[in-house]
Amino acid sequence: MPYVTVKMLEGRNEDQKRALVEKVTEAVSETTGAPKEKVVVFIEEMSKNHYGVAGVRESDK
Repeated sequence: MPYVTVKMLEGRNEDQKRALVEKVTEAVSETTGAPKEKVVVFIEEMSKNHYGVAGVRESDK
């Protein structure tokens, strides 16, 4: 049973997250041969003030 975790910044709407889960499930099933019913996708959203690049938090941009 494949488990996939997607970490991303908050801000996507429900339709985008739904499409992400569908596409990731399809890709994992196609490449591993696992049935779609066995593919688990976790979405972990991060607050923009908990993420920084090059010393600058995303919330400060």
